Amino acid sequence: MKVFKFGGASVKNADAIRNMCNIISNHSGEKLVVVISAMGKTTNALEAVIAAKLNNRDTEEEIGTIYNYHHTICSELFDENDSIFTTVSEIFDDLRHELVQNYEYNQLYDQIVSKGELISTRIIAAYLNKKNCNAEWLDAREYIRTDNNFREGRIDWRLTEELIRHDIAQKAEDNILITQGFIGRSENNFTTTLGREGSDFTAAIFASCLTAESVTVWKDVPGILNADPKVIPDAILFDELPYKEAAEMTYYGASVIHPKTIKPLANKGIPLYVRSFDHPDEPGTIIHDCKLKVLPPTIIIKNDQCLVSFKVIDYTFINEENLSLIFKSLSEIDMKINIMQNSAISFSIVVDYEFNKLERLLESLKSHFDIRYNTGLKLITVKNYAQEILNKYRNDQRILLEQISRNNYRALIAP
Repeated sequence: MKVFKFGGASVKNADAIRNMCNIISNHSGEKLVVVISAMGKTTNALEAVIAAKLNNRDTEEEIGTIYNYHHTICSELFDENDSIFTTVSEIFDDLRHELVQNYEYNQLYDQIVSKGELISTRIIAAYLNKKNCNAEWLDAREYIRTDNNFREGRIDWRLTEELIRHDIAQKAEDNILITQGFIGRSENNFTTTLGREGSDFTAAIFASCLTAESVTVWKDVPGILNADPKVIPDAILFDELPYKEAAEMTYYGASVIHPKTIKPLANKGIPLYVRSFDHPDEPGTIIHDCKLKVLPPTIIIKNDQCLVSFKVIDYTFINEENLSLIFKSLSEIDMKINIMQNSAISFSIVVDYEFNKLERLLESLKSHFDIRYNTGLKLITVKNYAQEILNKYRNDQRILLEQISRNNYRALIAP
């Protein structure tokens, strides 16, 4: 059994879908579970629908744009009387129904945004069957079970493994299985999502529960590089990486693989391949249990960062009690720290900037601390740094916060 994952760029239009289906058909003799994201920028477009609703605007313009995008793709792939058009229309009817329900924001978000994966997988399963490549559409929510934490559902591993092991292997004997990334079902039977860009994690969940032979993530890059080639043109392709190194890269913000993906695969010793859907014959990068004596420096850049500084207001020191208050609030709001640093009377953290979460954090701690924050910042991490690279970044006069250890260098830079 193998698990493939295709992201939004690999299914963004009719030609991309044909290419993806060619890759799948080349593996038609193998047992495959194929995890697929929403097409192109559909998730962003569905977020715009939610924003329109929350601003009390009519949502039909935004919905119509998304519908026309998918309808155009279907028109290029299917005959005009194909049942896929009805199937897609029904999903849009359900989307409209969800919009009028009395949900709080995070619950509404998951019910709406999840429609992107449901639409894409219906279209792709239908197209594979049209091309006589036997495919069965599976609803990932029947298998991936989570708690009731919307937008960041926590996996119920016992139940999820039980459900996946029950019939997935048998179903894969006769058909390629097409399912959705990113989504699951809560304890009270609502759709949940696993965190933005969580389709990689879905692939790892299926692979772990099935003890799969491998996972392959098909991307628009040749594999894992030591830097973003759009920023650093001479970026180096890794042929292989140890699980630990890949996990650390995702923790620091490398965007090629979702941060939660590595752990379930490493625990089962399942290799993860990152390969190019534009050049499917090239080997890409393999993440597995290996040891490398030397690794080139890896440069990871995260934008839209926020520096939050907490200063005690009664001239006491930052102590365990103060830190406990801060960490408790961060945990309740589900804000993740990218860097932290303290002095005698202040504690600073760097987080991804999310306005709603930041407002909640300020409100919960304003009576305990004098809180200041800066937004629009950039966080640079250099793993396994060489001195010449270190010198390049340390000379930047815009540095607000800096950390250096034996192997890693991190700097927060103002605009």
